[in-house]
Amino acid sequence: MSGLGTRPARLGGLQVVWIGLVLAGLLVAFSVLAPRSFPTSFNLLNLVSDAAILLLLATGMTFVIITAGIDLSVGGVLVFSAVVAARVIEGTGSPLLGAAGALATGLAWGLLNGVLVALGRIPALIVTLGTLGMSLGGALLLTGGVDLRAPAGLNLGLGLARWLGVPLIVWICAAITAVLALALAFTRFGRHTYAIGSNAEAARRGGVAVRRHLIKVYGLAGLLAGLAGHLSLAKYGITGVSAHSTDNLQAIAAVVIGGTSLFGGAGTVAGTVIGVFIPVVLQNGFQILGVRPFWQQVVVGAVLVAAVYMDQWRRRARDQ
Repeated sequence: MSGLGTRPARLGGLQVVWIGLVLAGLLVAFSVLAPRSFPTSFNLLNLVSDAAILLLLATGMTFVIITAGIDLSVGGVLVFSAVVAARVIEGTGSPLLGAAGALATGLAWGLLNGVLVALGRIPALIVTLGTLGMSLGGALLLTGGVDLRAPAGLNLGLGLARWLGVPLIVWICAAITAVLALALAFTRFGRHTYAIGSNAEAARRGGVAVRRHLIKVYGLAGLLAGLAGHLSLAKYGITGVSAHSTDNLQAIAAVVIGGTSLFGGAGTVAGTVIGVFIPVVLQNGFQILGVRPFWQQVVVGAVLVAAVYMDQWRRRARDQ
């Protein structure tokens, strides 16, 4: 079992290199076009701050997609968890209990997805589309359709806290992403994730508890969405019930752009990190240059289609 998943991981490495060169090219291009605005420490810090919370969602999505699954519910789970955190803090006055509530809520939604997919044998697309509607609807029921404000202590504390000049939220997201990148690349959990995406039946015959592992993977995605909800509440100061409607699509796009195969069995968290930053850099650069923001959607869409085409081309070449 020690070799499961190593070949798919290597196959995804080449695409990560190419997409990394694309990101580097964008950074150089915008630095040349706007030398006084883009490559400043202030602007680069804004870039990483804007990407941090989406990175948590995309990292969880990476594990799910590598198993040949999908999770459309992460945006709704983020919002629901933020609402729970706000209510818990309001009732107890404890940000720690609020964080615990958000994490528990996210984990519960993720485990529900995993149980329905792995044990109920319901397609992940249908399950997570359903829980997306349930979580968003539940958030609206809990708030009456009105955004809740974060307690001042949370927004002025965790939301504005810095270490070495970098927002603490960025450090938290970066540390968790790094740990999960290592887990995917070097642990049995990661090898089993690749094996299930490559061939679930072969993985089962090889001794992998496929159903149990899928529940864990979806639980991880939900847990990260719950944490993202708490961090989003701290950073922006409101629950943002209507502000995260496209988070799931942004996370999926980042994962696919970063080289993870929609067919499962190949991908890396490092590629996902690059995939998260490409849209963020494009948006930031276009704003600085005064380019209409609609062009960002056009370019990101084109990059997404190109990434999927490259994935299919790589699969055809491997099968020949």
